Amino acid sequence: MTSTPAKPLAAETPAPRDPTWVSPDGDPPPVRIGPLGWLVLALRLPVLGLVVFGGLALHLTLRLLERPLFGLKRPVTPFVTQAVCRAAFLVLGIGFRTRGRPMQGRGAVVANHVSWLDIFAMNAPQRIYFVAKNEVAGWPGIGWLAKATGTVFIRRDPREAKAQKLVFEARLRAGHHLCFFPEGTSSDGLRILPFKPTLFAAFFDPDLAGLLSIQPVTLVYTGPPGRDPRFYAWWGTLGFGGHLVRVLAQIRQGQVEVVYHPPIPVAETPSRKAMASRCEAAVKAGLIAGLPEGSLRD
Repeated sequence: MTSTPAKPLAAETPAPRDPTWVSPDGDPPPVRIGPLGWLVLALRLPVLGLVVFGGLALHLTLRLLERPLFGLKRPVTPFVTQAVCRAAFLVLGIGFRTRGRPMQGRGAVVANHVSWLDIFAMNAPQRIYFVAKNEVAGWPGIGWLAKATGTVFIRRDPREAKAQKLVFEARLRAGHHLCFFPEGTSSDGLRILPFKPTLFAAFFDPDLAGLLSIQPVTLVYTGPPGRDPRFYAWWGTLGFGGHLVRVLAQIRQGQVEVVYHPPIPVAETPSRKAMASRCEAAVKAGLIAGLPEGSLRD
């Protein structure tokens, strides 16, 4: 196995951002919301807020006891996060299902990035911790949630590479399953963007490589009946608020499926580029199998 010097790990979480990918098919089509849709929105929004921020309050309260007793291990609060994310899909009316089994050993989970809904989809079946660029910590709302749920914040500064590696190593040794999106941005859900190999570099540190595996995961979104198949995808110039409104106002919802592929041991992979390629191929195969025939786009 050839080792690659550790570099700072950075990834985008599903949160408000400047658009970094433009679909060759154009921006998301506009969605007209009728009177009944606005009523559904008015009913769902406060319930969703109660679930998310009520769960956050419970999480923070439990963390006051958990932190001094267990430190990084967090044996209780991740279950609160899971319950909140499962409840969110019930409130939204979006079908949720999984296929395959989440990894049990140490390592990371990587997936295609489609929407802010990915936060709920990835957290609902498995206790994970997102990896995010440091700027996310300062974002209103999202930043608070990210901090509370144990997100690992990374600065893209070579001078901090050593300190970040130590943080990263400590979290992995504590048994945390870290999650990041190697595409670096969200797409329309009908294609897989190239996986950036730089994001895998930290796993090939000689002190960690023999301990870790990386599990590819495919997120397959099915749009509501009669809607554009890209309905749940968040990309281009559509803002977070606009996308949230259209999802909450949708009366008949579609579904999301989380497909777990076999974990790939780091020690059996020659380089970060090879790992990125293997993960990308597995995620793409899952999308091909999950979408209607002929739906995948290059």
